[in-house]
Amino acid sequence: MARPDGREPDQLRPVTLTRHWSIHPEGSVLVAFGDTRVLCTASVTEGVPRWRKGSGLGWVTAEYSMLPRATTTRSDRESVKGRVGGRTHEISRLIGRSLRACVNLKALGENSIVLDCDVLQADGGTRTAAITGAYVALHDAVTWMAGRKLLAGKPAQAIHREVAAVSVGIIEGEARLDLCYLEDVAAEVDMNVVCTGEGDFVEVQGTGEANVFARDQLNALLDLGVAGCAELVQAQRTALAQ
Repeated sequence: MARPDGREPDQLRPVTLTRHWSIHPEGSVLVAFGDTRVLCTASVTEGVPRWRKGSGLGWVTAEYSMLPRATTTRSDRESVKGRVGGRTHEISRLIGRSLRACVNLKALGENSIVLDCDVLQADGGTRTAAITGAYVALHDAVTWMAGRKLLAGKPAQAIHREVAAVSVGIIEGEARLDLCYLEDVAAEVDMNVVCTGEGDFVEVQGTGEANVFARDQLNALLDLGVAGCAELVQAQRTALAQ
């Protein structure tokens, strides 16, 4: 079965990372994976949560949300429902874990960075786009801190590795990279891969949605994910060099 947008199985959607999209946060990036668009902002505050005070360590955390009409049908805001959904909690924690993997919290000093990832338009891969964009926003926020001598270490120590993420899956027996929504809902196997710039794994989330999957299929998906993340890291480097 041909892909809905005509891509090759190992081809990413067009990716853009637009820095300084919002004027107020210390770091902001509008990231697009095809028709998926996520606004990632990084907000710096002096001090850390009460349980971390006196440790000499900083803190990085994340929150994720979707606009009511980011999808094909409108969803109620979670603030109106009075509670945050399980999916939102899960994705927020994933983004936070992924970004902490690239930060030396001691070099950050007792400062906090909150990464807000708001989905403006969803067409699959929102959490992986959020991680990829949030890394660039985090990098800009740390650069801002360095300019104001807020860091306890050098910027290169505070962010000591790159992090990107991409979705992979199996549709009709074929391993594919960076699934759009139509592929995501039809996937027999669905997986999210978070990698460093060196190709090491930060986190892998994989599920046999409609079927079990074999070890060779797992290996194929991981290879696709690593290659996709390498391309995304290059896109991050290009954006940060501009």
